[in-house]
Amino acid sequence: MKISLVFMTYNRLDYTKLALKSLLADPSEEFALTIWDNASTDGTQDYLKTVKDRRIVDVVFSDQNKGQTYVTNKVWNATSAQLVGKVDNDCLVTPGWTRILTQAHKDLQNLGVVGCWHFSPDEFCYERAKHKIQTFGKHQIFRHPWVDGSALLLKRTTFMECGPCKEDEYLTKFWLRLALKGYVNGYYYPLIYQVHMDYPWSKYYAFSDKHQKGFEMSATGSHIGIRTLEEAKAWHQVVVSTVLDEPWDAKYYVGWRGKLRRAKAKLRRILKNSAF
Repeated sequence: MKISLVFMTYNRLDYTKLALKSLLADPSEEFALTIWDNASTDGTQDYLKTVKDRRIVDVVFSDQNKGQTYVTNKVWNATSAQLVGKVDNDCLVTPGWTRILTQAHKDLQNLGVVGCWHFSPDEFCYERAKHKIQTFGKHQIFRHPWVDGSALLLKRTTFMECGPCKEDEYLTKFWLRLALKGYVNGYYYPLIYQVHMDYPWSKYYAFSDKHQKGFEMSATGSHIGIRTLEEAKAWHQVVVSTVLDEPWDAKYYVGWRGKLRRAKAKLRRILKNSAF
């Protein structure tokens, strides 16, 4: 199965250099890579012009920041590859990750979006996660209605059936729509790791002395409205706990069930904070 990957950049040159190096590290790993720069002004465009690899099929220099949804839709719509994927410019992937996910897609017709673990190895707890790890033939999926937006693969036919992503839609909601249609979403298990360099506690973090700027430049940080390191850590724990502890069935995240689940989660946070 042929793979089309999109790699988006917007400034953060140091991250881009490391992320692109990790993505291209294994020359035997086959995919067609589109690099899309969203109007960087920090030298990223000059650097990208120097990167050479036979798997890079296009480098687009946009004159404005089009955002992730627009670029994802455009690249995935245009390709004829059977699988589409996305790698963020602040993530270090494990070489060979596409081979494992591709084989899973070959074997499992109803596999939706499957991705690599976005958090640290220490943050995974089997005892908490085992209620969501399911076996499908010779593959196991740590099921969740959505995955993180990097190092993932999806059948293009599934994207065309359920897409495109809506202009005001975060990818999480698009993955949730897939799950509601019955597709199996989640992280491949045993986990395939990727390193998220843009966590403020990462050794690669580029904004240690200017967290506010880092939060503003982070897609997640700006979307959630994170302003301080303490808020970043608190939100991160909510995300990890949701993935490990909450149900895999998408129905619990929408409608009255979704409202009830969010209300309970909010109450737990209030009670936890009041204990201090």
